[in-house]
Amino acid sequence: MYLYMMLVRVACLGIFFVVPGWWKVLPAIVAVLIPYFAVVVANVSTHAVGEVRQAPNALPPGPSAASGAAGDEGRR
Repeated sequence: MYLYMMLVRVACLGIFFVVPGWWKVLPAIVAVLIPYFAVVVANVSTHAVGEVRQAPNALPPGPSAASGAAGDEGRR
């Protein structure tokens, strides 16, 4: 989708140099606004609503997480 939107942008830039007079404003506006919409469309999340996503390269829990609050009893 991003590629197609950028192709439309390139076409608008080409049309800008061919169209006479104030009509140049229309392809110029489209060429300026399309990158924003292309990025928004490219960044839309596609995962399911109930799907749980896990972080890649996540470290396992450390030794303090396994012992719970037992380490805090000696400090009091």
